[in-house]
Amino acid sequence: MVLSLLFKPKELITVIRLMREAKRLGVEIDDLPTDVVASYVLPKTHPERYGLVPDAEVTTTSPIEDLALAAVKDDVRAGNWENAADLVASTHGDWDRRQRVVWALADLAAKDDNWMEAWQAARPGDPHWIVVHAMSLVSLAWDIRGSATASQTTREQFEGFHRVLFEAREAAQVAAAVVPDDPTPVNTMLTLARGLQVSHDEFREIWDELMARDPLHHNGHLQALQYWCRKWHGSDEMALEFAAAAALKSPKLLGLPLQAAYEAEGTSPGVWGLPSVVGALDSLLRRLADEGADTYALRDDRGYAIYGLVELQRFEEALGQFRALGALADAGPWDYFAEPRLKFLSLRGAVVRAVAKGKGVKASAR
Repeated sequence: MVLSLLFKPKELITVIRLMREAKRLGVEIDDLPTDVVASYVLPKTHPERYGLVPDAEVTTTSPIEDLALAAVKDDVRAGNWENAADLVASTHGDWDRRQRVVWALADLAAKDDNWMEAWQAARPGDPHWIVVHAMSLVSLAWDIRGSATASQTTREQFEGFHRVLFEAREAAQVAAAVVPDDPTPVNTMLTLARGLQVSHDEFREIWDELMARDPLHHNGHLQALQYWCRKWHGSDEMALEFAAAAALKSPKLLGLPLQAAYEAEGTSPGVWGLPSVVGALDSLLRRLADEGADTYALRDDRGYAIYGLVELQRFEEALGQFRALGALADAGPWDYFAEPRLKFLSLRGAVVRAVAKGKGVKASAR
């Protein structure tokens, strides 16, 4: 993060100061604590004067929004599976919560599946176990691949990644057949479709099955948007068209066009000014006026709304959304960055500065 400033001549003095600080502390410049870097690079503003929480209080740690899930995760880490099995079973029919619970437990199972083996042994054929198992294989596959770029990923990692994804697809197909009304295993197939590079026609078949089970499945729409992005198997136009159609279905999906614009802005200049994107932003703001920031989904929507407002130079409105977010920088688009807290504070500082000056000069969202 720090060395990237070297490519910005105006920041050279800041880099030199940071290099001196790193030398004083006896560390490499990129190993400087985040708070130290922040003190040098963030805009010098007074957020409290604008109804914002102080910089020091901003955090990327999510609040516990589901106490039952938090307790079950503690049980699982201790090797106990019974409460996890009962919680998954209790979510049947509440599909958005089921998706969150299954994914959280699947991530744990990818790291240590002893508790899953105990669950299977005690309740062989439990359909809820099959649903979690399928998703855990997707998590395992991505753990094997890692988060590095393709050029920095070994052939062995790619081979293991694809092998486990094929296993995950088979497991998800079994789960979808065993629980014919549950969209969760179908969404698992939708998720792994990117890694398996399935064709557009095959993806649409999976999508149609998901929509038959839950037409407003929130995470399913997010997974599909990623598939249709240029960086995966679509284009800017495909992603924007998909997102615009989804936003017409329900207010809960109004954030999708903003996420599509965010994905497309590097290759489609002017995307934030498209009528479909601006219209979705204005509709989302009306919806958010009656909401808080007590769930990750709401914070995610507010984050992308802020980003769009800044791109459109609507700084006063962006400031209002930052007030609503308070101290939480745990959602998008901040979580796209290596230092989400710094990104949040940097953009917030730029918005405060723009409002203070009363100017229409565009603050840089990137």
